[in-house]
Formats: sequence, C-alpha cells, structure tokens
Amino acid sequence: MKVEIYSDIACPWCHVGKSRFERALAAFPQGGAVEVVYRPFQLDPDAPHEPRPHREVLAAKFGPQAAAMDERLTRLGAAEGLAFDFDSVLENNSLLAHRLLRFALDTYGAAAQNRLKGTLMTGHFAEGLDIGDPEQLADAAVAAGLDRVAVASFLAGDALTDEVVADIARAREIGVTAVPTFVFEGQWAVQGGQETSTFLRVLEQVAKETADEDLAAPGADGCADGACAVQ
Repeated sequence: MKVEIYSDIACPWCHVGKSRFERALAAFPQGGAVEVVYRPFQLDPDAPHEPRPHREVLAAKFGPQAAAMDERLTRLGAAEGLAFDFDSVLENNSLLAHRLLRFALDTYGAAAQNRLKGTLMTGHFAEGLDIGDPEQLADAAVAAGLDRVAVASFLAGDALTDEVVADIARAREIGVTAVPTFVFEGQWAVQGGQETSTFLRVLEQVAKETADEDLAAPGADGCADGACAVQ
C-alpha cells in the first residue's frame, strides 16, 4: 500500500496528523508494508523568504483569536507527546525545506524522507528552527541521517525547484485545498489530522478494497463503494 501525504512543514495540524498516522501504522498488522511518501504543499506560497515571529504573523491573520488557536494546538500536541513552543517558532517560506524533502526522497528513499520530515517539524515547532536557512536545514538533515556535504551542495543550487513547484501545482489539480491530506493508493483521500483510530480504520478499509480489486476482472472501474480515484 502507498500513502502520499500532502503537508506543509509550517502546518501544526500536519505535525499532529503525522504523529497520529504513525501510531495507526504501528497498530496496523501490515504497517511494515506501507510506503509513506510526503508531497509538498504550501499554505502561503507568497510568504517572504525571511524569518518572522510566529505570534506576529498569526495575529496579523487572525487577530485576537490567534492566541487561543495556539493554546489549543499546544494542548493537543501535549496529548500526542509533541511540544509546541509558539514563542520560539519562526515563520518563513517553506519552499527550500520542501526541496530538501524531495532531495531526501530521491536520494535516500522514503524512510529517510520520513525521518527528515519529523526532524524539520520538531525543529520548527519546538526548537526555533528557521526552515528557510540553508545551514540550519543542513544541520537538521544530518540529524536525520543525511550526508552534510551532499545536502549543502544541493541547498547551494536550485535543483528540484521546478519539480517541487510542479508537485505543489499537481496537489491543487487533484483537489488538495488544505493540509494534511492523506491519499491512499492514489484513490482515497482523507483530510485533516484525524484521530489515530480513524486512520487505522482507513488503513484496514483500503487494505480490504485493494485485496478485492486483486480479485476483480481486468479493466474493472477504478471506483469502489463510492470512493473514486483522485484525478
């Protein structure tokens, strides 16, 4: 089974959703056979390429309710074992970090990309990591097991920029409008940082559906029980 997760490093619900999905995977009997790939999405593609305090950015967008939004996520995160220190969070354009994640996938594979994703999110939300700073990204990559020389060389150029921009455009073409969005086998999409029990039910249902498809006649329609392929 393949699961493609569209998310943004700067999205706190993506951090929560990653944790919950991974707990569901751990409880899923076939979890070891599930390939998880992270796909890019930018909540704010026009964000400036400079670090800005999270509190100021959120207050400018949502006004007085911004503090309550952060407090809620801090409580939810604590229940997941995730630390949110919004006083230290720096907002920046996430394109460079997405390029690094694509580099990790292409060069080291999905498992390395997954480790890097977790390192970046933890750094961003709990450790004041500037996701637009090449040196800090290189440090995070090394912590995730990537080679510093290779990463530094990659970040110094513009490789994979077109590919990542195309991936982001593709996400919108297939109907991704919010993150996280989890796409199972290219056919079933689940949006939001759902509860672990919900993700586990989805994994079980997709496993059943794909097993049924293996028994279907060649050329059978790509839709099953009202769930159709993402186009």
